[in-house]
Amino acid sequence: MMIRLASPADADTLMALRIEAEQWLASAGVDQWRDPATRTPALKKWQADIAAGRTWVVEDRGDAIATVTLAPPDRDFWNANDQPENAVYVAKLITARSAQGKNLGGQLLDWVGSQAQQQGKPWIRLDCWRTNSKLQKFYTGEGFQHVRTEAPPHRLSGWLGQRASSVVRHPESLLKSVAYAR
Repeated sequence: MMIRLASPADADTLMALRIEAEQWLASAGVDQWRDPATRTPALKKWQADIAAGRTWVVEDRGDAIATVTLAPPDRDFWNANDQPENAVYVAKLITARSAQGKNLGGQLLDWVGSQAQQQGKPWIRLDCWRTNSKLQKFYTGEGFQHVRTEAPPHRLSGWLGQRASSVVRHPESLLKSVAYAR
């Protein structure tokens, strides 16, 4: 497996990963991403993140099996008291169902930590769906501490977590970045 910077040609593949995740979440009884009307805005945001060089794709034998975006701090959640400049923010972390059981999500979080360390940032942070307790449990199992929960009326996300960028939970399976000409 390798991780590379996403290109504009990856946008439809990333949306296919999200749709697969939507279906899996629905079958598990989780209300996250249930509204198909959010797909178009999500795709536009992904396209902007790709153009800005913030979105990454994990490939296994040429197939995209995961993605993560290193996003700017979401000001609906992270404020000046959080010193948002001291962290790299995880967004749109999605793994394919075909990668289930390989702990690819955990490997991606370790990789994000390495990116934060390279930038001299002591934290990796994220927000996740307030009602998705299974996802929250996954993140705490990966060493994240719950910071607080925010509930802006126009957002369903808002469970905030962070862990030190120096934490490496899966040293036996570190992802390797490869250069990719965009």
